[in-house]
Amino acid sequence: MQVAQGFADAIGNTPLIRLASLSADTGCEILGKAEFMNPGGSVKDRAALGIILAAERAGTLRPGGTVVEGTAGNTGIAIAHLCHARGYRALIVMPDNQSPEKYVALESLGVELRRVKAVPYADPNHYQRVAGRLAAEIPGAIWANQFDNTANRDAHEATTGPEIVRDAGSPLDAFVAATGTGGTLGGVARCLRAQSGGTRIVLADPQGSALYHWVSAGELRANGPGSITEGIGIGRVTANLADTPIDEAVSIGDADAVEMVYRLLYAEGLSLGSASGVNVAAAVEVARRLGPGHRVATILCDGGQKYQSRLYSREWLAAKGLLESADAGRDWARRFHGG
Repeated sequence: MQVAQGFADAIGNTPLIRLASLSADTGCEILGKAEFMNPGGSVKDRAALGIILAAERAGTLRPGGTVVEGTAGNTGIAIAHLCHARGYRALIVMPDNQSPEKYVALESLGVELRRVKAVPYADPNHYQRVAGRLAAEIPGAIWANQFDNTANRDAHEATTGPEIVRDAGSPLDAFVAATGTGGTLGGVARCLRAQSGGTRIVLADPQGSALYHWVSAGELRANGPGSITEGIGIGRVTANLADTPIDEAVSIGDADAVEMVYRLLYAEGLSLGSASGVNVAAAVEVARRLGPGHRVATILCDGGQKYQSRLYSREWLAAKGLLESADAGRDWARRFHGG
């Protein structure tokens, strides 16, 4: 390792972790890219850096300028860190239905935070649309526009994908990832297809999202009720997702995602968010379909600390009817360890 030149230089080169319990259970090698180890705590560090660097190169973001973004939280946290490090202001717009810990994190980072009512994307008061309007009103501001700014996808194609190829050592049979903006899946898929055309690209989709049916049947249609997951699942095809080579989609319900989160905690020692639960549950399903001897990689998006009052609260899980799923994940891990 070498000395990183500031916050931005510390982003990336996260380890690829072999998930021993799930690898043993499936007979496949299940690998998780530990994006929670980025300095801002999530995979969104890469997108935020890519977007800011692209704006700097284009001359639209100048010293003293402002970065405005609508976010479920992690991109906002990443932007806050990067803006402080590079001398910009940050204005973050968030829907009011996210984990309380994310608001606390942003407030502690000292950036301007605006909460808006959670409404459908078609509503002009949707958090993304509000962010776009605010950016247009502020002199010297840019709208990061993570959903449709393909600098997001480009960052993953240039960094995340090559790191997975390098660390995996030999070609992967499948890469599995959920999508919110589409940047991670879109960028990594392009890299893997260029490196090894045989890697199967699988979109993991939480319940309530429209992308499972889009991949499977060519239409955007919600798949069941809304999900407890944050930052993934969407009802439209973003610019970052468009034209991504996707072979299939796997739909993961909340119960399976929560059970997987607790398997990962008690069997692997990894405290992760619900998006990681969706990703790993889908990776396991893909591994079972492929059969023993295959290699499947996915993304461990962020840590569990931002979800303590929800995903890691027994009272909250019970209210959502998910406590049995959490206990099932813990019990599975104990059996794996012989307890």
